[in-house]
Amino acid sequence: MSSRFAKKWEEGDLKGIKGVLNPSEPLRTKVELAIKRIETQIQYIEDVLNRLSERDKYLFSRVVDAYSRHQMQRARVLANELAELRKMANFMMNAELALERVVLRLRTVSQLGNVVSTLTPAVQVLQNVRVGLSGFLPSAERELGQVSTILNELIVEAGGVTGLTPNFETASDDAQKILEEAALVAEQKMREKFPELPSIKSAEGSEENEFSK
Repeated sequence: MSSRFAKKWEEGDLKGIKGVLNPSEPLRTKVELAIKRIETQIQYIEDVLNRLSERDKYLFSRVVDAYSRHQMQRARVLANELAELRKMANFMMNAELALERVVLRLRTVSQLGNVVSTLTPAVQVLQNVRVGLSGFLPSAERELGQVSTILNELIVEAGGVTGLTPNFETASDDAQKILEEAALVAEQKMREKFPELPSIKSAEGSEENEFSK
């Protein structure tokens, strides 16, 4: 890191009239604040996922019960409700894992000081998650919007010191990789956490065969 950037990273603006009248926080402090705020949202999403998991277990048991009683219409209605719940859980898990990867990137910033190239894809991931959460968790959407603003200001501030400008094409590729990696892990975790439903169509076919005998 250049000495000018290192000073701004550790101390902020402490000199001159502007620094005296309106001192800015060190870049390191701003990054650490962003990490804490994102981690708060990760915990919030985790709490929501736990509630969805409990609801899933309840619905699953009711589907199995209806299935065992050959109440196929009831089983189908419950299975549809369960399928919608799992779609939401899958998205939440994607969001949680993507945010965890953003936090990992932000932690490398505090080690390397490579603010512009590291934060630009992280902001794009945050924006993607934020838009998706707006229909489910509006408070999380608002909070991540504020964090995105902080990180964008950091990028501009760091760019002003280092002379580096964001490469949005590379950043988009990196952001896509983060989202794809999160989706892959989420798919695996969904299979582990949520048991597969019994096949209602197969059950109906078996029942018809019994009556035709």
